[in-house]
Amino acid sequence: MLEEILRSGFGELSLPLDETALRRYRLYADMLEETNKVMNLTAIEGEDEVARLHFLDSAALLTLADFRGARVIDVGTGAGFPGLALKIARPDLSLVLLDSLDKRIGFLKETCEALGLEDVACVHTRAEEAPKAWRGAFDYAVSRAVARLNVLCELCLPLVKTGGLFIAMKGPDHAGELREAKNAVRLLGGEIEAEEDYRIPGTEIRHSAILIRKKADTPPKYPRRWAQIKKQPL
Repeated sequence: MLEEILRSGFGELSLPLDETALRRYRLYADMLEETNKVMNLTAIEGEDEVARLHFLDSAALLTLADFRGARVIDVGTGAGFPGLALKIARPDLSLVLLDSLDKRIGFLKETCEALGLEDVACVHTRAEEAPKAWRGAFDYAVSRAVARLNVLCELCLPLVKTGGLFIAMKGPDHAGELREAKNAVRLLGGEIEAEEDYRIPGTEIRHSAILIRKKADTPPKYPRRWAQIKKQPL
C-alpha cells in the first residue's frame, strides 16, 4: 500500500512525513494514474512503483541539501518529478515547475490546485527561453532524466544564483557524462561539489545525484538557442 511504503521509506531516509503529506501523495498518485490512461505522463505504473520510483526517489534529495524555504526550479519536470514530490514533503519551499509540453503543465496545474499547494508556478516554456527575471534567481535547480549533463548545465546553471546549487539526478553509470560536462560546468560558472549515490528505500535500485555549486555569474551569452545547444554542446 502506498501509505505504508511511504511511511517506511521516509523513515529509512530519516525524513518527517505528516498526514497532510500522505494524503497529498495519495491524491497525486491517483490523479497520475487516471491521467496516464489518456496521456503519456510516465512509464512507471502501479502505486507501489509510483511510491518508490517517483516519490521516494525524489524525496531522497532532501537528505542531500537544505531545501527549507528555498526557491526551487524543476527543469523538464514532466509529470512533476522531482519538484512536485519535493514540494509535498517540504511545503515551505517556493517552486517553479517548468516543461516544454503544454499538456503536462495542464496536468500539473490541475494537480497542484487539487492538492491545495501554494507558491507553485507551473510554466510552459523551454529553459533556454525562460524569462530574464529568472536568471540567477533560484537557490536550487533540479532535473531528472532530461538530457546529458553538459546540456543540462547550460539549461540550468544560468537560473541558479551565485552560491546556489544545481542538482542533476542520474543513474549510477554517469562517469562518462561527468567527464564530458567538466568544460560546460567551468564555462557556466559552476563547480562540481559532490557525487552522491543513494539507494531508493524498499528497493536495490541505486541512483546518483550530481551536485554543482554556482561559483560565479554565468556569462550573458548562455544559454544559447536550443538548435545551437544541441548541435554544439559545451
